[in-house]
Amino acid sequence: RERELRRSNDKLQKALRETRELAITDALTGLHNRRYLWELLGRELLKSRRNRTPVAAILADIDHFKRFNDTWGHEAGDLVLKRVADVIREHVRGSDIGCRYGGEELAVVLPETTLEVAVERAERIRLGIAGLRLEHGGHPLDAITASFGIAIFPQHADNAEALLRAADEALYEAKKAGRNRVVVSQAAAAA
Repeated sequence: RERELRRSNDKLQKALRETRELAITDALTGLHNRRYLWELLGRELLKSRRNRTPVAAILADIDHFKRFNDTWGHEAGDLVLKRVADVIREHVRGSDIGCRYGGEELAVVLPETTLEVAVERAERIRLGIAGLRLEHGGHPLDAITASFGIAIFPQHADNAEALLRAADEALYEAKKAGRNRVVVSQAAAAA
């Protein structure tokens, strides 16, 4: 009787873990989702304040993504998203978190990371994406590039929302400057 109860409890715990994982994971890319990003960022900024360490936020947007969907269909667009997610996973540490922020926009949170390291990591991801050569339906897809915006807590922002907004503004500047580049936020945290 006790063994059955224990086995039943173990199954329930496993189901709860799997449900939690599904709730925080983007099904297409396997990266964490936006909900988890906000949850994680709040925790990391609290830790950062306590330990006086920086937290970097990188936002990336796949350049001309709509063209992949319009030219080759949504399956090709999905393939691009999956492979870009793979590149992100290849270039982050275990303590870093890659997320699908929405659509073709991705985010990486790097706890205890300086601006210099964040720029270097974003540049490595950018080059990894630019190096992708994909085929869909036996046809080579166009080159894939991405634009990146970086912001650092507490240098560029004093809370999670402002941090992602600063990274997003830097991303917009990267797009405006010609795409396929990394731009650092020019924001200043509120005093």
